[in-house]
Amino acid sequence: MTPDFSALIRSMAAAVCRGDGRTAARCFSPDGIYHDHFYGQFAGREAIERMVLECFHRDAERLKWDILDPCSDGDNGYAHYTFSYTAKVPGSEGKRIAYAGMLHCRLAGGHIARYSEMFDRGPVLLQLGFAEPRILKSLRKSLA
Repeated sequence: MTPDFSALIRSMAAAVCRGDGRTAARCFSPDGIYHDHFYGQFAGREAIERMVLECFHRDAERLKWDILDPCSDGDNGYAHYTFSYTAKVPGSEGKRIAYAGMLHCRLAGGHIARYSEMFDRGPVLLQLGFAEPRILKSLRKSLA
């Protein structure tokens, strides 16, 4: 494992939790891509910075993101994680949401070129208290 990936991914996650979109975005290459399992794809540092503020911190507070067992061969980085937050989404305000996932990063020049993740979104939607039709709509959208 390259120690640089561990520091890089943990720095990015900590910045996201603080709401520091600029620092999170600087962990990416200038044309880097962050593909979020809920919000979709954000390309470029400006878009990633906006995603942190206009998506994550619009809909959640008290974010906690623990990166576990990061490993890398220099070109790809992997880790599993736990993520939790307090919802601000209308109708779910104040609910504490928690889940585990896996992440993959393509690396280039000491930065993240592409971030992607996988987690089971169904239990997250249930924790939010969404109605079954809304959950089904979200699950169908994730297949596209």
